[in-house]
Amino acid sequence: MGGFLASRFMSDVFNGVANGIIFSLIALSLVVVWQSTNVLNFAQGAMATFATYIGMTQVEHGINIWLCMVISVVVGFIFGGLTERVLIRPLYGKPDINPIVVMVGFLGFLQFLAAAIWGNIPRILPSPFSQVFYTSKGHTIFLSPFVVFQILTAVTVMMIVALVFRFTTLGLKLRAAALAPEVARLLGVRVDRLLTFGWMISSAVGSFTAILVAMQNGSALSPSVMGSVFIFGFIAAAVGGLDSPIGAVVGGLLIGLVEQFTLDYWQANMAPVMALVVLIVVLMIRPRGLFTKNTQRRV
Repeated sequence: MGGFLASRFMSDVFNGVANGIIFSLIALSLVVVWQSTNVLNFAQGAMATFATYIGMTQVEHGINIWLCMVISVVVGFIFGGLTERVLIRPLYGKPDINPIVVMVGFLGFLQFLAAAIWGNIPRILPSPFSQVFYTSKGHTIFLSPFVVFQILTAVTVMMIVALVFRFTTLGLKLRAAALAPEVARLLGVRVDRLLTFGWMISSAVGSFTAILVAMQNGSALSPSVMGSVFIFGFIAAAVGGLDSPIGAVVGGLLIGLVEQFTLDYWQANMAPVMALVVLIVVLMIRPRGLFTKNTQRRV
């Protein structure tokens, strides 16, 4: 059994799932914003990085690592609400391109601001768990306590968000506020507050993801640490469907596995290409993603 778990195939599966979980979290944060406000937040990665800097750099002042993680998530939660109130709210009802342009500009602004405040030198963050791989009868299994923590906590976060959106009154109100705000207001829904709350949840999930990314072996906290991760997460969201939290999870895992097997059996430069190939194939078959129901229009 140890030999099988340490095989090349299973090593790729473990690494693919670990990366896929990260992509799923980013995809989920995008889905949350989309479902609650019908806006694509292209600055999600930069916002998460900025919040992570504010919280995790407190480790240098002797603050406990767990408390620093909580600070980062709370800052991300507040940051998301402020972003919706200040930048996005004036754009509701405007052409769809307006929020996209604003958030792309905000992305660049946050990256430059983070570099100006904390510099471009990557900062190694301490891990709350060992990143040494397990062994079984002399075989190295490409799982570590940190990877297990990463997977379990990410799955927990994704399940909570998915359950909230699909099976609670709050989730129903969030979707109603995005799809039919005027009707929702007539029914007594506090639309403005819910739109803000959707951004707050999304930003908190993104901040938690940035912490996990910066703590990984071979990675560190830098202004651009979430750049490539956001791209793969965006592809995952499109593959799974922007209206489906479950689709975000499945899409992230699929892209993570495709990336890892491409890295191992082909070459690193082809990983983004194969992710795009998966996206193109899926959208040709299911234009709205794998888990989004196609709507039919009666003429």
